[in-house]
Amino acid sequence: MSPELGHYALVLALCVAVAQGTLPLLGARRGDPGMMELGRTAALAQVALIAVAFLALVQAYVTSDFSVANVVRNSHTAKPLLYKITGTWGNHEGSMLLWVLILAVFGAGVAAFGSNLPPSLRARVLGIQGLIGVGFLAFILFTSNPFERLDPAPLNGDDLNPLLQDPGLAFHPPLLYLGYVGFSITFSFAIAALIEGRVDAAWARWVRPWTLASWCFLTLGIALGSWWAYYELGWGGFWFWDPVENASFMPWLLGTALLHSAIVTEKRDALKSWTLLLAILAFSLSLLGTFLVRSGVLTSVHAFAQDPARGLYILGFLIVVVGGGLGLYAWRAPKLAGGGLFAPVSREGGLVFNNLLLATLTLTVFLGTLFPLVLDALDAGKVSVGPPFYVATFIPLSLPLLIAVPIGPFLAWKRGDLRMALRQLVAVGVVAVAAGIVTLFIAHRSVVLAACGIAVAVWLVLGALRELARRIQLFGVPPGDSLRRLVGLPRAAIGMTIAHAALGLTVLGITGVSVWQTETIVMLKPGASVAHAGYEVTLDSVQDVRGPNYVAERARLVYRRDGAVAAILQPERRLFAVQRRVTTEAAIRTSPLADLYATIGESDGKGSWTVRLYHNPLAPWIWLGAALAALGGFISLTDRRLRVGAPRRTRAAAPQPAE
Repeated sequence: MSPELGHYALVLALCVAVAQGTLPLLGARRGDPGMMELGRTAALAQVALIAVAFLALVQAYVTSDFSVANVVRNSHTAKPLLYKITGTWGNHEGSMLLWVLILAVFGAGVAAFGSNLPPSLRARVLGIQGLIGVGFLAFILFTSNPFERLDPAPLNGDDLNPLLQDPGLAFHPPLLYLGYVGFSITFSFAIAALIEGRVDAAWARWVRPWTLASWCFLTLGIALGSWWAYYELGWGGFWFWDPVENASFMPWLLGTALLHSAIVTEKRDALKSWTLLLAILAFSLSLLGTFLVRSGVLTSVHAFAQDPARGLYILGFLIVVVGGGLGLYAWRAPKLAGGGLFAPVSREGGLVFNNLLLATLTLTVFLGTLFPLVLDALDAGKVSVGPPFYVATFIPLSLPLLIAVPIGPFLAWKRGDLRMALRQLVAVGVVAVAAGIVTLFIAHRSVVLAACGIAVAVWLVLGALRELARRIQLFGVPPGDSLRRLVGLPRAAIGMTIAHAALGLTVLGITGVSVWQTETIVMLKPGASVAHAGYEVTLDSVQDVRGPNYVAERARLVYRRDGAVAAILQPERRLFAVQRRVTTEAAIRTSPLADLYATIGESDGKGSWTVRLYHNPLAPWIWLGAALAALGGFISLTDRRLRVGAPRRTRAAAPQPAE
């Protein structure tokens, strides 16, 4: 499979995307079934063509075809096979090809599984999706061609950025893009609904599974990126509020709001305009993240800061998509019929409260991320917005949201009883407050923050379990009946319980690391020891080792407690010969209660090495919570009620006896 074939397939995909973006929309306007059906055919053809192009690029990497400029810039014959494959998307051009492939996959998903959608709505959704594809395919072909040839071809390549030669970051981009690009479908559904002028419970039922799937993948992508930064960059932290980190976090926050808002639209035919706006803004923030990473305005280990001209193209595309979507919303949304009424204290009211706080948190991160960039662009000075700003703003705003999470499911639809809901959670509240009081006596810094964090974590976990216990009437009926009720519960309810409890686990992990982390930075010679977090840590030796495409210094650190060996960690400092770049490979020993974390730095030339030691209590729960939250979402997706167009099963009426 030659690069020319891949390039030709991309050109054909652009032509198909143009047809997909025009003919179905025209057919829906005219009521022409044949033209509307062309959208489905074009979507399936487009994904096949882009898959051919992507596989052609993968083959060029695997075979080390250095006649392709993209391969030369990002690969090397000595690179392990895994990183040759993942190097396909470890660069600007390849990552954009992966982007449009996932975009086409989502469009093909609507074409293949949306047979129960109204033909006009499906045609319009596929048409909008096709127009988005036109923008990105044109961007690739005219500014970021991954198949550009070199003549003569060099004997070897420049190698991939060593920071990207890691399993965590190898699979981080595909998961992140599945979340980012997945919101394009909700955007297309929103624009199609605005064109038709109709939003109802059926529309919300079709949107929810796409939103949930995107949210799950984005959750995994963010968590994997955080985990990679934790062990690869060697700084002992899990989140730095880097602008590129924030670029993925903002659509996650709005996607969470959209997920809950769509429930109100489906169940109560309310919040229609708000749900449409969230669908537009969630994808708009995904495009903003794409612009920040590729415009050259950011310098980050995550960014492809290469060519500002590409950034101008994406900025123009962003303005067209976001401006067009918001303009259509401003024109058509006021004409949508109002939905059902509800009291402020109700399940709907709780979800509105949830949405308002999530939107406020998104705005906070948005301002903290873009304000320094705007000032710099206007030559009005440089301002650094870092963790202290977010600790002072994000945490106080998130606390009421987290406290409200367990209460919402106990409120009735339309009109609820807050006192009755809180009465159901008295025992949970007592345990949470007790946990916070105990924390006050054992925390040695950030005492109030620690107590609040532990109390909220316990409140979330036990609150989710208490709601599940209420559903199955635990201890209220015989155990066998409770088990049967559990088996018979909708999987969406089980998924919700897992996701809400998982949020508590993540809060628990964040609190533990933030409050009780112990850091020791020392210069050690082999045989020397240092006291650290209750351990005696000895630098046993430092040896030179060789990897497939690097050389490294590997330290052997022995942790002892009461004279007995408790752990042995072997961090490395790697030098990648081709790019002459050094990376830090942390060594981590994980237990349910804490991470032992160690890195080795430079030698002072006198036989001593810089050693960084961290003891991170409860750190594993951060990523376990994120993984369980995504698992809860995927379990919910298996609920038949959340499948796109799934018809309801009905029993045939039993014949009535003759009278």
